[in-house]
Amino acid sequence: MGAGQSTSQAHPPPRGLHVLRVTPQSPASQTNIEPFFDFVVGFEGDSFSSDNAINASELERIVESHEGRVLNLLVWSSKSQQTRVVPIIPSRAWSSHEVEHPTNGNDAQPSLLGLSMRICEPESASENVWHVLDVIEGSPAESAGLVPMGDWILGWSGGVLSAENDFYDVVEAHVDKPLRVYVYSYDFDTLREVVLIPNRHWGGEGLLGCVFGFGLLHRIPPQPSDKIPGSVPPELQEEFEEQELFVPADIETRVPRLQDWQASRNSANGVHSRLTDNSYIHTTAPPGSDLT
Repeated sequence: MGAGQSTSQAHPPPRGLHVLRVTPQSPASQTNIEPFFDFVVGFEGDSFSSDNAINASELERIVESHEGRVLNLLVWSSKSQQTRVVPIIPSRAWSSHEVEHPTNGNDAQPSLLGLSMRICEPESASENVWHVLDVIEGSPAESAGLVPMGDWILGWSGGVLSAENDFYDVVEAHVDKPLRVYVYSYDFDTLREVVLIPNRHWGGEGLLGCVFGFGLLHRIPPQPSDKIPGSVPPELQEEFEEQELFVPADIETRVPRLQDWQASRNSANGVHSRLTDNSYIHTTAPPGSDLT
């Protein structure tokens, strides 16, 4: 499998290094590696392939030995269910400023790739997403620009979310404090950073004023095979053709008003009724939670 090629897999790899963050200006930032969706499962070489469980120590050794030379990583995408080859040149030159002016007082070597990763089982990691089902007018969720039916929360700036209640616990720990979460937009096939400020004095019930779905029925559906990543859906083109919406999560941007997004979705897909009865929701916040 050469650079730029990809192969489909019937099942996710048994283990992989889950990409949680791509550091700006790093070698990884010059590739098409996507945080949260991508898993490094090996490298193109003799030691192992995408069919085997990854050996993190072996990969670290290989990365070190390829400093300044092209290394073809094998990367599995939970979105496309495919393994592709990603060429990357490990280097410490991009972080030379941090080495010359250390801020933490230690002598640790800078990263060769600029990736923050954790080893895990890709299949289970892909299940932990929270689907935004409804957003109440005037709520913290609306102020942050969350889009009903079109957005999924994948994680937060403090780490991974490994179970359904993890997200609700994080929200409750950030009452009246900024909470940075990573949100995937299905309509635009992009990942962005959103700042939520959970509070109980916004004028309605719950900390966020938002209803979430979690579980089998609320996982991210696959994109159409002919969809170009980051492109605007035809039915939304007229509304957003002049707006710069498609930026990395680590670049600040103005998030469009919820009313604008909702109006466009309604005109294209039919009006989504506000969810007022939890009996219509397959999985929401745990009983007794005041998040919704």
